[in-house]
Amino acid sequence: MRAREVRQQTGRVLVVVCDQGEEAVAAVGAALREQGIRAARVTAVGGFADAEVGWFDRDAGDYRRIPVAEQVEVLSLLGDVAARDGTPVLHVHAVLGRRDGGTVGGHLLRGRVWPTLEVIISEVAPELAKRVDPETGLALISGS
Repeated sequence: MRAREVRQQTGRVLVVVCDQGEEAVAAVGAALREQGIRAARVTAVGGFADAEVGWFDRDAGDYRRIPVAEQVEVLSLLGDVAARDGTPVLHVHAVLGRRDGGTVGGHLLRGRVWPTLEVIISEVAPELAKRVDPETGLALISGS
């Protein structure tokens, strides 16, 4: 375990409102690139017409895809932004609510927005920027 206090001034806050029919991961990724945000926390609420989440299979080194072929509420969407080769990479997990009250969740791979997705991106100190771990391929806080 590593623990370290980081003091910072409040960074920029970017509000992204995705329109009906947009693919959420692509739209948010485009906004990150346009604004030059490479280290941030992300939260969102809204809904999807359909989506795909994933569960990271350590042995395979990739996500097992879980299709969600129905309208769902985005009950929780949270994660972060890390830089890979100078480009911001969005990494978010979602809990999606089904019409019967059940849920499905995992790493958000794709989500077709309906009716909207309201995303809050809070920039963090560069010391908290994540780096891609060569062993797992996952973006992790480097601790440096």
